[in-house]
Amino acid sequence: MTNESWFSAEEKGKKGTVSRVDTDMEMGKKRVMVPAEDLDLSAVKYEQEDIQAPHLTGFGLKLFVRILETPGIGPSIMSFLKKQNKMVEMLQNTVIPEEPMFKPEFPPQEPEPAVVILDEDGKPEDRVSLALECLPQYDPASCFNGDSNLSFRYWKIRDYAHAYRSGIATPSMVAEHVISVLWEFSGKKSPTPLLISFDAEEVKKQAAASTKRFEEGNPLSMLDGIFMAIKDDIDCYPHPSNGGTTWMHEVRSVNKDAASVSRLRSCGVIFVGKANMHEMGMGTTGNNPNYGTTRNPHALDRYTGGSSSGPAAIVASGICSAALGTDGGGSVRIPSSLCGVVGLKGTYARVDMEGSLCGGTVEVIGPIASTVEDIMLVYSAMLGTSHANRISMNPSPPCVPNLSSYDSLNGLRSLRLGKYSEWFNDVYSTHISDKCEEVLNLLSETHGCEVAEIAVPELHEMRTAHLVAIGSECLCSLNPDCEEGKLTKLTYDTRISMALFKSFTAADYVAAQCLRRRLMHYFMEIFKKVDIIVTPTTGMTAPVIPRSAIKDGESDMVVTGYLMRFVIAANLLGLPAISVPALVVDLPVRCVFVLACVGYDKEGLPIGLQLIGRPWAEATILRLAYAVEVLSLILVIYGCIGPLQIYSTSSVLPKRGLYSISMFCIADSADLLYCSCRKCPS
Repeated sequence: MTNESWFSAEEKGKKGTVSRVDTDMEMGKKRVMVPAEDLDLSAVKYEQEDIQAPHLTGFGLKLFVRILETPGIGPSIMSFLKKQNKMVEMLQNTVIPEEPMFKPEFPPQEPEPAVVILDEDGKPEDRVSLALECLPQYDPASCFNGDSNLSFRYWKIRDYAHAYRSGIATPSMVAEHVISVLWEFSGKKSPTPLLISFDAEEVKKQAAASTKRFEEGNPLSMLDGIFMAIKDDIDCYPHPSNGGTTWMHEVRSVNKDAASVSRLRSCGVIFVGKANMHEMGMGTTGNNPNYGTTRNPHALDRYTGGSSSGPAAIVASGICSAALGTDGGGSVRIPSSLCGVVGLKGTYARVDMEGSLCGGTVEVIGPIASTVEDIMLVYSAMLGTSHANRISMNPSPPCVPNLSSYDSLNGLRSLRLGKYSEWFNDVYSTHISDKCEEVLNLLSETHGCEVAEIAVPELHEMRTAHLVAIGSECLCSLNPDCEEGKLTKLTYDTRISMALFKSFTAADYVAAQCLRRRLMHYFMEIFKKVDIIVTPTTGMTAPVIPRSAIKDGESDMVVTGYLMRFVIAANLLGLPAISVPALVVDLPVRCVFVLACVGYDKEGLPIGLQLIGRPWAEATILRLAYAVEVLSLILVIYGCIGPLQIYSTSSVLPKRGLYSISMFCIADSADLLYCSCRKCPS
């Protein structure tokens, strides 16, 4: 057999090759990758993703799982599917010149401008106070003006704080409303279960303690009396952590809060319980036959996205101001995008993972909230790097943007936004990329942000490396219990994932870490030219829940591919990223609405814009996310066809019928309201 000659980097550029050269060898075809530093990024060519896998529900899903778990036959089928999706070519037939990077390693970063540094060794409540000073001045008149439409908007954290301090409401009063809703939307009999573990008496106890602190004039922080839900893979005592399974509490007990939860509790946060999730985080839809599948508050026949399905739905429905999720493959950002709320994934190791079922090198705990300012307050309380990671990773000091200063607004003008157009536009519906493009145009026109074209090499390799990394780490965690008989107690789609993970070898894992180092080099080169990489958060809006998937689950790798298309880099490389609802501007004719911060596709489903930042640069992406949010509030309204039917979304979901929320904003010079416009449930 003949071998192709090796090309120099210069020759590769002339030949239009991308990042590798194929060499025929006696034992098969071998790929030899060019060293990352020699790759000409201007020669990168985009390749569309083409996932080859069956869509399975019902009997077909059960049968496929049984075959996959049959010795001999199952591994052969999995090997065939891996070859169909070029995993074997990428991992086993490729020479990767880089050394492995077993967890994210970052070069030193420049300080961010117009920020306030937070002391991660200090008290969480002190950090919240500092973050509060960075927010624009709060005007109670914008919310508490006696208008009867008051309840038709999301209450932000500062709205609750003002209500408590002025005597308009107490945490105990709010708790009664929250509990009444959660009773209906928790448990297996609920049509859209939000919580897996819920104790009304525990919620009342926390609320009573908070109410007493306000009566005595001693609230702990701005977060005192604020209601939050915690994803079921994060410890929140006294609730068990099942990770969406039916059995995890049998092998692992919870004796104290996770580090992030403990910090929030010290600020006075009231925890309503453990939120529903895709089992063990191994899915992007939120489907969970064990407890029932949480529905999207914008359309009950649609998925919320996952795996942090419950946290996103609880925030989007207005029941809680914020929630905690985990993000190992977009699991905070995907449901935030599909549910029209804000979700932050911080830099790897920025938040201590102690006390969660997650671990490894790609997963983080992150907040979900209805607004960027609420994200800032919760993030400020929960952040804090573990002692081990502080030594090994040398993180930059945590910061938040000073949104109250002129320098913050002026700083937007110097931001350079990187957009890889072919990747950006590779979506299920062009409505998604069009709406995200409109946001970028507005940022450029309003704030002078520069949008620069970039190229991101080896996206297929990145997806494969991430899958091997998270899959191997998950298998390492679960395998001891599976060997003791727990495997058959997992849902069918989780068992498919486990079969795939078991097929990965030690060599595959090392190859994935070599790819991680290559990709880190590419992204650090890109960040020399731009400050933030912008993409849609997901490649599609909320998918329909098949009726056949409700009882036994679903495996649809094509949908998974669309939902994860843009989120993986932040996990594999440990970069900070945020999903913020994308602005939409095509209003109904003669409508009197100014759009709130939720963008929609043609079916009325939310669209998210993702901002990926440099390592440790959470403040920069928060600043831009806030600018996106504010831009959505400055359009002009002028006319209306007729009366508007309005139903509250601030503290309750409709009790019957399918519904969809269209979050519009009605504004005049005196106030700003959010409201919900939809058909009345029958």
